[in-house]
Parts: sequence; structure tokens; C-alpha cells
Amino acid sequence: MLAEQTALNPIQLHLLEMFNHCDDEKMMLELKEVLAEFYAKQVQEEANRLWDEGTLNGEAIERILEEHWRTLHPSTSISMF
Repeated sequence: MLAEQTALNPIQLHLLEMFNHCDDEKMMLELKEVLAEFYAKQVQEEANRLWDEGTLNGEAIERILEEHWRTLHPSTSISMF
């Protein structure tokens, strides 16, 4: 059986090139931290947008906090909002 080949998009290729230049673990960890900060900012901006438009509110956050994410059964439907 032939393995399925997946094409990488330009962002994925760029990230691979960046990690290719990491000469040691310290550099790799620093780059991973920068990426984590980038994605945290994206999530925060999206949460702010949802809050401003009224989709996300205190009640929705309480429902999210009550969810058991680690043991989600495949037949369970997720509806946060």
C-alpha cells in the first residue's frame, strides 16, 4: 500500500525552514515560545470579538468550564454557544 502524500502549504514550509536553522534546543524552545505567544494572541483577539458581538458571555464560559474535554465520547455533540 502506498503512503498518502500530503502537500505542505507555504506557511508550513516556512516554519520547517525556520526550525531547520535551529542549531540547538535553546533556539528551538525560543522559537516555539514565539509561536505559542502568536497563537495565544490570536485566541484572545477572537474571544474578544465573540464577547463584543455577544456570542461569548459569562453563561457560555460557565458551560465551557463544566465540559469534560479529555473524555469526550464520539457520540457527544459539542455546543458552546
